[in-house]
Amino acid sequence: MSRTAQLRPLRTGLMLAGFYVASLMPALAQNLPSKLPSAPPPAALPTPTPSPVPLPQSPATRAAIAKPPVPSFWDPRRRPERPDMSRVNLIRFMTEVDYPPFDYAGQDGNPTGFNVDLARLICDELKVPCTMQMRRFDTLIDALNENKGDAAIASMAVTGQTRAQVDFSDPYYRPIGRFAARREAGAVFPEPLDGKKIAVVSGTAHDEYARALFTQADIRRYPGADAARDALRRGEVDLLFGDGFSLASWLNGTDSNNCCVFVGGPYAESRVFGEGVGIAVKRGNDTLRQAFNWALFRLWEKGKFAELWLRYFPINPY
Repeated sequence: MSRTAQLRPLRTGLMLAGFYVASLMPALAQNLPSKLPSAPPPAALPTPTPSPVPLPQSPATRAAIAKPPVPSFWDPRRRPERPDMSRVNLIRFMTEVDYPPFDYAGQDGNPTGFNVDLARLICDELKVPCTMQMRRFDTLIDALNENKGDAAIASMAVTGQTRAQVDFSDPYYRPIGRFAARREAGAVFPEPLDGKKIAVVSGTAHDEYARALFTQADIRRYPGADAARDALRRGEVDLLFGDGFSLASWLNGTDSNNCCVFVGGPYAESRVFGEGVGIAVKRGNDTLRQAFNWALFRLWEKGKFAELWLRYFPINPY
């Protein structure tokens, strides 16, 4: 926490000396001129410079100012090269079954979500046809290694354990933990957390992190995200600690009934939440890995990644 500069007040003593004249000498009065010289005319005041009139902003400019910031994981000075894709005729993407807003089945039963739409943009950029299949998250790495798919775009965190099994593209977002509280509790983070009832989803990285870090709090473990959110909405807990992205989607959606808001800032411990989220490919598949890096950079450069991000995350998860 930065220190606040302290201003020392200056005490200025002003000493006034008053002089009183008892009487005026008659001779002095006689020597006074009969007519005092006129005072010089006042100097002309400078013409005020008119204040600049603000230029009208276009709707696009106003919208850009109002938009929440979009995180960028790409360095414009490090432009990836497009690999030779002449031998790639099809990319078989795989994603997770149920992890909204990233991966889930739409009303028609087809895969949808942020990851699915991002994969579609990547395929358009690469000019390569793609397919998408949904699998349980715990089967994705085995499916890659058994050549049942070419790439997994399923919010898979880059960790030492996953790096030992698959290769990854450059990250396109970073997992974080966030606190949510009921709206009437206010937006001020309730420190300290001693004795606060905090809901977490059992068995997640956020559960592990909360029990390790918030040792004086009352950690309440729930079997799923819906149960933890319902506990917060009903006031059974003071706070909910969970994935910032799914929380942002919930807070912005109708299921929350506008009950709750983010409080505090993001928690981004890489040892717990990973180094970032990338697209997984089978180890040694450098062609696809480099192709994804090139396509992700191009989508970011063209502003298409930002458009997709803001469509899914109008409430900034960070």
